[in-house]
Amino acid sequence: MEDTALKISKKTFLTSLIILLALMLFAGVLTQILPQGSYVREIADGREVVAADSYTVTEDGERLPFWKVFTAPFLVLFSSDGVTVLGIILFLMVISGDIALLNQSGVMAYSMQRIVEKNRGRRYRMLFVATFIFMAFGAFVGVFEESATLAPFAVALATAMGWDALVGLGMSMLAAGFGFAAAISNPFTLSIAQELAGLPIYSGFGFHVVSFLVIYLILAGFLYHYARSIDGRAEMKRSGQDKDTRESARQDKAGIGRGERAVSKEEESRMRFAMHIFLAAIGLVVAVVLLGILIPAVASNALVLMLLPMTVGSVLAAKKAGLVKAGKQFVLGITGMLPGVVMILMASSVKLIVQEGGILDTILYYVSGAAQKVGGAGSLFLIYGLILILNFFIASGSAKAFLVIPIIAPLADLVGITRQTAVIAYCFGDGFSNVLYPTNPVLLICLGMTAVSYGKWVKWTWKLQAVVLVVSGALLYAAYALQLGPF
Repeated sequence: MEDTALKISKKTFLTSLIILLALMLFAGVLTQILPQGSYVREIADGREVVAADSYTVTEDGERLPFWKVFTAPFLVLFSSDGVTVLGIILFLMVISGDIALLNQSGVMAYSMQRIVEKNRGRRYRMLFVATFIFMAFGAFVGVFEESATLAPFAVALATAMGWDALVGLGMSMLAAGFGFAAAISNPFTLSIAQELAGLPIYSGFGFHVVSFLVIYLILAGFLYHYARSIDGRAEMKRSGQDKDTRESARQDKAGIGRGERAVSKEEESRMRFAMHIFLAAIGLVVAVVLLGILIPAVASNALVLMLLPMTVGSVLAAKKAGLVKAGKQFVLGITGMLPGVVMILMASSVKLIVQEGGILDTILYYVSGAAQKVGGAGSLFLIYGLILILNFFIASGSAKAFLVIPIIAPLADLVGITRQTAVIAYCFGDGFSNVLYPTNPVLLICLGMTAVSYGKWVKWTWKLQAVVLVVSGALLYAAYALQLGPF
């Protein structure tokens, strides 16, 4: 049987393994050096929040046994985050099996080819539109984790258009992550933070829209420039070919399924029917994502359960394969992604080490204390830096909101920053680094499914991240100078 399963490359896995192991060891060392301490947690409106000015040092606290640093990837399954981690792993497994089925049957290649044929003269417009849609999903409805469902299809589409996996990841996962940060009505960060800060929900709308558009233009320009460079290199390569070679390349490009033989009318009819089922599955994914705004429980698990039968139906319609053959291919897809499970467990264990070591609140205390000494704009950027640091350990935006907003909101009052500006600093600090830090499960999943190494991803995006860091800092300062209020 042809192995068409998506796999994490050895280089990608080893690189990520070394980075994550180093982070685990670093977190373990911090638990032995930093003093232990904690804030008092209170229940307010049915939610657990941190009580400001309640930090106390834990005297003679028992240090985390260093052997737990190495067993943390297993212990995390039995922690308070265990259910979430298992859900992520289930998501990864099923989606990987789905993609293996679609690749093996040729349904994805056929669908991408048809889309390419209809948009051959409008590729860049499609790039801009797709990027805007994914960013809007992130900004308005908080889509980021769910983007992992569509990222492989975006990569396949970008490849069919003559670009590469980076363009596909850029217009899907990267765009969703940037939109998540440039929140306009993101229910997982902006609305929670504003509510905890005592601000009207979705206030500051105009400033949020401007921020979104600025970030979109930067990202769209970055992707356009990179896609143009790919086209330029391809054009130079084609210019060196003779006429026969160009004609052969043209015929191969026009073929279905990577230049395979021409299909019969009967097979064409089956593939077209299978494509319609596949595209219906994609539409169903989008619908479920939108439904998740109203019914939060309808999230990744529902996406997995709905996409799988549609994928199997598409494969069977295309190849008339039996369930046994489809099942074997599905298992191949799962086993090819097992290294991804290891990376997810290691990434999740970093938070567990810091939390179990009793130093998470200590880190928060030190940074918030420094903010009170510098005042004004300096405090604003310290808050930004605090969220950037915490996001390295805690990927969940809502979890960070409950942790830090009850502290930075009164801190903002003390140093002359509006609470609205502090909330914007929180959103920026939480979001943009989600598509940079190796401790973010969504980033690891998307890179793993497309065999893009973490090192290659950083090399490709670091300049973009640097520009966004400067621009987001300028936007923060503008909000500070304007004393941006609730509306």
